[in-house]
Amino acid sequence: MTDIIAGGCQCGAVRYRCEELGRASICHCRMCQKAFGAFYGPLVTAKGLEWTRGAPSWFQSSNKVRRGFCAQCGTPLAYDWGGDVEISIGSLDDPELAPPEIQVNPADKLSYVDALHTLPVRRAPDNSEVAEFMAGIESHQHPDRDTDVWPPA
Repeated sequence: MTDIIAGGCQCGAVRYRCEELGRASICHCRMCQKAFGAFYGPLVTAKGLEWTRGAPSWFQSSNKVRRGFCAQCGTPLAYDWGGDVEISIGSLDDPELAPPEIQVNPADKLSYVDALHTLPVRRAPDNSEVAEFMAGIESHQHPDRDTDVWPPA
């Protein structure tokens, strides 16, 4: 392995590394929608997965699948179906490493998902109130890299 494939939760309590990534997918099932609080669940197989800081808490979402998440901040982290564990693409330090290759469980796909790319895009704050709000944000989120200590002193 030449490049480190790593990721973790939003608060930094749980971090992981893996040796390589497998197939990336977007799952439209209702369980993924609820687990991610989103329109679908973006997942990628993590081969040689190792938890390097903390460990996820697990919720048995069905008789066949459990889902890992950070108990501190709630970040969805893992999908364990009994084979290679899949990790949430958004929890990777570099989500660009896992472009989705397939969509699964289309029967539960929300009717408007295919048209999302047609929505207007707000590229910059369009008024002073929004600009002031955005300028005042100080992130408490863990950086997209491993740290020796978190939170910082």
